[in-house]
Amino acid sequence: MRRVEMDKERKLEEEILASFERGEWQPSLKGKREIARFAAMASASLAKDKRVNIRISSRDLDDIQARAAEEAIPYQTLMSSVLHKYVTGRLVEPSPSLTRHSTRTPQKRGAG
Repeated sequence: MRRVEMDKERKLEEEILASFERGEWQPSLKGKREIARFAAMASASLAKDKRVNIRISSRDLDDIQARAAEEAIPYQTLMSSVLHKYVTGRLVEPSPSLTRHSTRTPQKRGAG
C-alpha cells in the first residue's frame, strides 16, 4: 500500500477509535441476532452427526494411534481432523525433508 493510502487509512482508524472512546457507538440488536444466527450455523456445521466404519491396515492404525498419543488426543479425533482438513482443501502435505518417519524398520517391497 502506498504511503498516502496508509496515512488516510490510519487517520480514518484514529477517527473511528476517538468516536468509539467518546461513546458514540452502540451495539445493535440486529448485530446480536446475527451473532446468534452465525453461532448456531457454526455449531451445526461442526456437529458430528454421522458415524462411519472404515477398514485400514493394522500398521496404519498403530501409527495413527501413536501420532494421536503424541498430540494427547484420541485417535478418532485425529482421524476426523485430517479428513476435515482434506475435504476443505486445507490439508497440506509436508515437504519430504520435514516428513516424520515411522520408528518401524522399513520393509522391502517386492519388485513391480
